[in-house]
Amino acid sequence: MGTEDILAEIKSSDMVLVGLGEDFDDTLRLRDCSEYLRGKDLLQESGYHWLIPAWNEYCSARLEDIISPVLKKLAEILEDKNYFVITTATDSRINGAPWKKDRLVMPCGTAGRKQCISDCSHMTEDVTAGERERLNAFFAELFAGHIPAGGMAELVRCGQCGAAMVLNNIFAENYNEQGYMEQWLLYTKWLQGTLNRRLLVLELGVGMNFPSVIRWPFEKIAYFNNKAVFIRVNEKLYQMTEELSGKGWGIPKNAIAWLERL
Repeated sequence: MGTEDILAEIKSSDMVLVGLGEDFDDTLRLRDCSEYLRGKDLLQESGYHWLIPAWNEYCSARLEDIISPVLKKLAEILEDKNYFVITTATDSRINGAPWKKDRLVMPCGTAGRKQCISDCSHMTEDVTAGERERLNAFFAELFAGHIPAGGMAELVRCGQCGAAMVLNNIFAENYNEQGYMEQWLLYTKWLQGTLNRRLLVLELGVGMNFPSVIRWPFEKIAYFNNKAVFIRVNEKLYQMTEELSGKGWGIPKNAIAWLERL
């Protein structure tokens, strides 16, 4: 399926459902970065699982920011369409892309927001510029091969209970899902309007980390919508199910590299 065919499908659709998967945590490049792999092991050994999304983002940007340009390109391609984006990736650059207002949901959380580790108030807050500087200083030493003296047990103290504030993502203890729930309700309402509409389902780089969030629901949505077209882009798991035979294409490419060439 060529670029012109894909752009034609986008243009002719009434609505576009976009799923962004693990590729948008830059997994292809990071798996070959020894400093990243060593740092991830150190974080896990030290109990800093909640820092992993921010560590992914830091190392990705340090190599070269290839995430922001492709997201900007995708948003521009979809500019005139009625679309919604859901992602299992946690990179905060996804939230910073120029999407239409209220057309993105990140159910696995993000490196750009924080929560109380005990989830005392069910509230989340943006990570401040000062906290981001602290994280970057911590990660600079981690990239060099060690956990800094004093570690990074918290970003700041919770104003409600005094417990540590950590990043609001699925790796955090007591992950606060309220951080995305408002957008999730908008997403489910938007989905209700896709039935019997010419729907393009665009699944990009979605693996099997959280298949119940995007992969399986997208297959179900496309199956029940007789007017749906499904495009699945994945380096290895690009195959279409038998039930979706004739409804779309599986493209064996890394989603970021594919978007760069779209």
